[in-house]
Amino acid sequence: MSETVLVPESVLEAVRDEIWEGLNRALPEVSPKYFYDRCGSELFEQITELDEYYPTRTERGLLERWAPALMERLRPASLMELGAGSAQKTRVLLDAMAQHVPGGHFVPLDVSGDFLAETARQLHLEYPGLEIIPEVADFTAHFQLANPLLRPALIALLGGTIGNFEAAEAVALLGRTRTMMQQNDTFLLGVDLRPGPGKTVEELEAAYDDDQGVTAEFNLNILNVLNDQAGTDFPLDAFRHRAFYDPTGGRIEMHLVATRAVDVQIPERGRVSFAKGESMRTEISSKYDRRTIEAMFGRAGLRMTNWLTDDRGRYALVLGVPV
Repeated sequence: MSETVLVPESVLEAVRDEIWEGLNRALPEVSPKYFYDRCGSELFEQITELDEYYPTRTERGLLERWAPALMERLRPASLMELGAGSAQKTRVLLDAMAQHVPGGHFVPLDVSGDFLAETARQLHLEYPGLEIIPEVADFTAHFQLANPLLRPALIALLGGTIGNFEAAEAVALLGRTRTMMQQNDTFLLGVDLRPGPGKTVEELEAAYDDDQGVTAEFNLNILNVLNDQAGTDFPLDAFRHRAFYDPTGGRIEMHLVATRAVDVQIPERGRVSFAKGESMRTEISSKYDRRTIEAMFGRAGLRMTNWLTDDRGRYALVLGVPV
């Protein structure tokens, strides 16, 4: 179970409004940002270590191959990671930064404050030569940093996280990131690629529906978070995990499917009913190719400067600069 979280009244009202609106759509859905309480963050870390979940180890391999030359060339005074979590893969960048930019700043930004505080404490021990400045914020919306970034800055969004947004929302996120950047700053993006000669649909789907059931537990935990944070009464035993690739949309979709008819109370809003077999979507994970990313960058005011993929063409790291 997730821990009970005390949510300010104004935030609670907004959360309930968002949940009510999402569950009353033609296709009911819940924002994936509610995955990440402490339990959800820990479960996701377990997912990244699964044999089936290739994106994390593939991205890490690319970072290990590229980070030293990248840091030597850019020499950023600060590195900010959006959605940092435990910053496990980011340590590859931090190792290179510590070597080439002594006295630099690392700004891990995440919505889960307790989890971020633990990450920051550990990083202080591991990188005494770097200044660690955690920022608690929701990067999916407009936010203000408590501390200004040192320039030049390298802003990173890793883990294929950009795929969790609809196309227009992804461009808007890139655009907000662009507004934070100055001319000498650089943006680093990790993207999962579409099935092709080096990656089958079956391999892709297995990454989101592992044999051990960790992803299923992660998906169901979102109901714990809603119950704790918004006072809903989702019964976890009334839903099961489902993940599949939609070739038309070029994306994985994760759903929770009702195993029986169930009514759910949204406090001060009303009840939402699910028939047996009806589902709510909890996440999309769009997959990309170079042309799509280049077009998204252009719409957001960014210019792609580098595109690096693994040998099988499953994953890419992308560098961009302000136009």
